[in-house]
Amino acid sequence: MKLNELSPTDGSTHRYKRKGRGNGSGNGKTAGRGQGGQNSRSGGGVRVGFEGGQMPLARRIPKRGFNNIFAKPLTAINLSSLNRFEDGETVDAAKLLATGVLSKCEYGLKVLGNGNITKKLTVQANAFSEAAKQKIEAAGGKAEVV
Repeated sequence: MKLNELSPTDGSTHRYKRKGRGNGSGNGKTAGRGQGGQNSRSGGGVRVGFEGGQMPLARRIPKRGFNNIFAKPLTAINLSSLNRFEDGETVDAAKLLATGVLSKCEYGLKVLGNGNITKKLTVQANAFSEAAKQKIEAAGGKAEVV
């Protein structure tokens, strides 16, 4: 098969309609735009989100809080996923990425306290929840803020 032999499958494409080429075509004179009005004009129509003068949805819905567009969110990980490491090992973001526990860690790591930890690990992360810190230390490990 060559590039010049490629063609779309039968019925998957339609012929385009030639607008404004006489009344016999069925799309002459007004070219399917109707008899006058805003949408019949060139460049006519309303902007995106315009609801005919009704208060638009984007303005009817209440706005609350603040969304910082410059925020650098930390990647969260639970304690239960740290049990796969050996006793006495040092665990950081690079090791989690290497073992496949995390797929990406752009801005840093935060350890959350969901689950239990049974091994004595030194965990290095950018942030820890209070519960996570207590559970790591209770198991005999260390929680180091990097």
